[in-house]
Amino acid sequence: MPNLNRVMLMGHLTRDIELKTIPGGNTVGSFGVAVNHKFKTAAGEKREEVTFVDCTAWGKTAETMAQYLSKGRAVYVEGRLKLDQWEDKDGGKRSKLSVVVESFQFIDSKQGGDDSPAQAPARTSRPAARPSTAQHEPMDDSQIPF
Repeated sequence: MPNLNRVMLMGHLTRDIELKTIPGGNTVGSFGVAVNHKFKTAAGEKREEVTFVDCTAWGKTAETMAQYLSKGRAVYVEGRLKLDQWEDKDGGKRSKLSVVVESFQFIDSKQGGDDSPAQAPARTSRPAARPSTAQHEPMDDSQIPF
């Protein structure tokens, strides 16, 4: 049976991205995302729930996110769930579910300054398409191969 582990979140950063370089030279960035869920109760009362999600990004993705994003900024992330399990100092079993970020997109744009997201790649997993500057002449019907 096939498996799928895919997460898509859109929310706001709860803290600045903390970058670390681990042995071997890889960069890892840790941050949190707050995702709001607004709804009405059966009695018609408006409610809002906030879910806080811990996230980890690696390599160039982590570096780019840390350069252009800060606490409070909106972001869209895609990745996979990861379950970490350990034993605490009292011998109790602990676990934590987090998201390993594979790609992201800027949601809002910061006005002005050198750290404007407009200068950064919109998506880290795919290169942006570049518009062609070449001039094309119109084709007549005899040039179409079908």
